[in-house]
Amino acid sequence: MKLDVIRLGCALSAVWGLIVLLAGITNLLWPGYAEEFLKMIDSIYPGYHYGLWGFGGVAVATLYAIIDGWVIGVVFAWLYNLFTKRQRA
Repeated sequence: MKLDVIRLGCALSAVWGLIVLLAGITNLLWPGYAEEFLKMIDSIYPGYHYGLWGFGGVAVATLYAIIDGWVIGVVFAWLYNLFTKRQRA
């Protein structure tokens, strides 16, 4: 079975972006929620700083997550297709 590289990238991008967006918005509504998760995101994404910019910060983190999810999905699908092709031959 071969994975569609672009579609997997888009799917992972949507899922990871939605997770970060929902965690960020929920944290704005109920401070303290997902605090450790968002601090981890702060340490990964250079343009996001936990607790500084309100919704603007959440938007920045979400954009980073969308790009990051797409790249990871594409690389994963490409590697999967590469290794399964070699295994079949």
